Amino acid sequence: MSSNSKASGQAAGKPLRVAWISDYPIEWEPDLPEDLRTLPRRHPGTWQMVLLREFERNPDVQVHVILLRNRLQRDVSFERNGTVFHALKARAWMRLASVFWLDVHLIRRICRRVKPDLVHAWGNETAAGVVAQRLGLPNLLTLQGLFFWYNRQIRMQRYERWMERFERKSLSRGDVVTTESNFAVRLLKENYPKLRIIQAEHAPNRVFREVRRRPETGPFHFIAIGGLGVRKGTDLLFKALQELCGELPFRLTVVTASEPPPQTGSNEFWGRVRFKHRAVPAEVAREFETATMLLMPTRVDTSPNAVKEAVVAGVPVVASRVGGIPDYVFPGKNGILFEPNDLEGFIGAIRAACTHPLFGQGNVDLQSYGETRDYLSPERMAQNFIQAYDMVIGRKPC
Repeated sequence: MSSNSKASGQAAGKPLRVAWISDYPIEWEPDLPEDLRTLPRRHPGTWQMVLLREFERNPDVQVHVILLRNRLQRDVSFERNGTVFHALKARAWMRLASVFWLDVHLIRRICRRVKPDLVHAWGNETAAGVVAQRLGLPNLLTLQGLFFWYNRQIRMQRYERWMERFERKSLSRGDVVTTESNFAVRLLKENYPKLRIIQAEHAPNRVFREVRRRPETGPFHFIAIGGLGVRKGTDLLFKALQELCGELPFRLTVVTASEPPPQTGSNEFWGRVRFKHRAVPAEVAREFETATMLLMPTRVDTSPNAVKEAVVAGVPVVASRVGGIPDYVFPGKNGILFEPNDLEGFIGAIRAACTHPLFGQGNVDLQSYGETRDYLSPERMAQNFIQAYDMVIGRKPC
């Protein structure tokens, strides 16, 4: 069923009403009400924005986006393109001190007024799954990461370990969840066999489908995207490229919201590095125009959005074989994979990519390019979430 077609089983003239509990990146939306224009910009969770744009074209779905922000002076509600946004004032320390019961109290007031058919909780980064279940309404949880798996692989920060406890509660008590990648589906089935799971890939912003490629190869233009730290393999990235500095001509663009690390090691290497902070999707897409390849040595990831954006844009990817990455990167077709946490393997993969007849020129196999664009399309994303909504409320799919 298309996201523009009639929602399955929905009565004529009565759209399915869905309340999103979300850290929706409202501060990235244009033309906001005055009270919201000074909000600091967080990570632009583009997958939610992509899905919302699809639903705004579907008259049989109405979304109420409910988000809590620390720096608001008052609650603000407004409507745009059929979507109603509810930005609620909530101090972060009060949310934590109440063990997120404050979230339940504030969101319940909105739900009593809106009367949603179901509640869609986006991620467990702020215990949204448990909050949705406490509301006592039909609910769906979308996993944006898997804390219980992360905790097995690396040492997480204290807050993340706390969120893992909420994740375990929400999954053990939950019914329907969506997740990305075959890897995440298998992991959930093994650990929570009673869950009903729908694989709903988060589609990249449409600007990545419009990238006009003119890759640089002299020198190579490497690009890395994401947070800086052990989890994302930043140490592997810098060590590998310092090792290759005297061998390969390259420049590196690092797109991140993190502060640059201390510049230890080769001055020649750091002279080739450029940091680009808090870039919007259109700015990242412009970097992809000239990028020869994306480097992604992540140690722990379920479905990194940067990899999806790259394959949709036609940028070759050199990445660790971890989580859902093998769902999007096909060795010899659109990239090269190596074992996670393997510095020598990463160095060898970069060398191999630079001498590859396609990747060394910034190109990919055209058949794999078309297949990944179809697999990661916004239309398919919307279809999968409609299927999940149908499952929650017991509608028969069309």
